[in-house]
Amino acid sequence: MRAPALSGWQLPATGSRLHMLVLIAAVLASYLLGSLSGSLLIGRLRGVDIRRAGSGNAGGTNAFRTQGLRFALGVVAIDVGKGAAAAWLGLHLGAAAQAPFGSPDAQGALCGFAAVVGHCWPLFFGFRGGKGAATVVGALLVLAPVYVMPMIGIWALVLIATGYVGLATMIAAFAFATLAVVISSVSLNALTLFAIAIALLITFTHRGNIARLARGEEYRFDKARLLHRLRRSG
Repeated sequence: MRAPALSGWQLPATGSRLHMLVLIAAVLASYLLGSLSGSLLIGRLRGVDIRRAGSGNAGGTNAFRTQGLRFALGVVAIDVGKGAAAAWLGLHLGAAAQAPFGSPDAQGALCGFAAVVGHCWPLFFGFRGGKGAATVVGALLVLAPVYVMPMIGIWALVLIATGYVGLATMIAAFAFATLAVVISSVSLNALTLFAIAIALLITFTHRGNIARLARGEEYRFDKARLLHRLRRSG
């Protein structure tokens, strides 16, 4: 079974200095794009810094808990959009010129990853951002959209079963990496490397959630625990 979107990843035997400069510029632009944090941009318009409320995180989950649904939807739209825009930038720059890493797909994956890093450690907001999940989804919508619905489905199932958003996000990220490795027949193509890097990064950005889970102190979104509510009402 072949990987659905991205082709093989390999270093070129010889590289054009100009093409490498284009790649570096694209990666830096993607990082800066990722640094435009949705929650902090919208929060400035409302005079709110959500890093001072709730969990202290600048992601969509904390935005929803502290500011409500409309605020959170705006945050998610921006964060998903910048991930998609960064991946699109890398793909199209790679297609317009000889891609330094052998394929436009690899350049798209690299730019998408740079946007996720920018979201987590934004230059414009003191390197204190979100945890990267929404920006990953945006990048995948461009790079390999066939993975998006399975990831969201797994995320939703874990959330419904446990009520833990962070746990659901980490399991979805590792499911993505596992699927990418299996579908690529364990070959190191662009998508496989992107998926593995994302799983590791998401785990790192959720290290606080892991510690709270171990202590039994993690916030639980009880309204999402549909199975628990059905058992109680049954």
